[in-house]
Amino acid sequence: MANQAEKEEAKAVLSLFLRKQGLSNAVASRIINKSDQFIDHLISKLHSVHKSRYLVGRELTTLEIRNALVPFLEALFDEHGDLLIDVVENFPNPPGKGKEALTSVTNHVDLTSKKQRAIARVSERCPQGHLPAHVLYLIDLGMDLDQIKDITRRFPAFAYYNLDRKIKPVVEFLFELGVSQSDIATILYKRPQLCGISFSENLKPMMTYLENLGVDKNQWAKVIYRFPALLTYSRQKVKTTVDYLTELGVSAENTGKILTRCPHIISYSVDDKLRPTSEYFQSLGVDVGSLIHRCPQTFGLSIEDNLKPVTEFFLERGYTIQEIATMVSKYGALYTFSLSDNLKPKWEFFLTMDYPKSELVKFPHYFGYSLGLRIKPRFARVRNCGVRLVMNQVLSLSESEFERLLEKKVEKLSRSNSK
Repeated sequence: MANQAEKEEAKAVLSLFLRKQGLSNAVASRIINKSDQFIDHLISKLHSVHKSRYLVGRELTTLEIRNALVPFLEALFDEHGDLLIDVVENFPNPPGKGKEALTSVTNHVDLTSKKQRAIARVSERCPQGHLPAHVLYLIDLGMDLDQIKDITRRFPAFAYYNLDRKIKPVVEFLFELGVSQSDIATILYKRPQLCGISFSENLKPMMTYLENLGVDKNQWAKVIYRFPALLTYSRQKVKTTVDYLTELGVSAENTGKILTRCPHIISYSVDDKLRPTSEYFQSLGVDVGSLIHRCPQTFGLSIEDNLKPVTEFFLERGYTIQEIATMVSKYGALYTFSLSDNLKPKWEFFLTMDYPKSELVKFPHYFGYSLGLRIKPRFARVRNCGVRLVMNQVLSLSESEFERLLEKKVEKLSRSNSK
């Protein structure tokens, strides 16, 4: 049972978070007063994160409560965006469902008016006919006015950022990291909140923290372009993910490689995404630590919508669970492919290739090659030459290596036939 102090702390964290999204104090308070079930849910999350502390009867500090709840709220906001208000008010019902959703409309009025004022601010021209200085600067970077309006619609505070104190320093910093001008425009469009971060208190300390975790400092341009939100997350959110990777047996070195190649993994909830996905692959007999190192994006997929259908696809075609585990262990990206656009058409063509089914267990990478540009042309060459190659040789060799191997096979076949 949550004590009153915990509830008040949870309400304070939620209030601050809502106000950071552009809501007024009054609207944030009104939402919180109607959201007892969501507050209780926050408390249960708190107890889950700090279970050992509660078992020994120790109360949490304000900082511990904030560090536990902010990453959860950040993940919810990433998932639901502006619908977060509905999620909070209507919990545990899905957003936009039921009669309760109708009452939340009035709470959007304040946020909507803020958005309208912000959009007007970036759109209005001065008496000389010029747009605001920060808008012209962004247009010079490669954005268009519609994109800037869209940023402002999603994040109204952006309209009020000072060009010289907020926007330019971030742009110049990204240039220093080696980010191209076109990529900077994309980064700011994806995550305008970057311009609101303090360099000395947040951005640079977070980069140092991530570098200490193994992120390649020479790859920052690519890392930020892949996932600009990384630098706006709390340190606790990052630590929660890293701690779970360690729990899976991922080494510190490989954790750094994962964060560099797939920084999106920080956005995946440990309890709602990473842990259930890990348990699913463990049930198949897959080494999860190895899989998450080689193909971390697999862990962002839905178990019901993506993973189970792929498993069923191979089971229906006569493969065993052990063979499927072998395939995904060899080729981690296997589960990231679309059934309708990739696996099914390539399977249908595979049936015409006169290979045993076991060939795909040996070389599941088959599904990663283009059917029209690689598989069909290469197999046609092999068939026309009248020779036989293992699938790995047909697809993985470079063009010159493939042709040399074909030539040798044809010569060998010719000598054999002439005897």
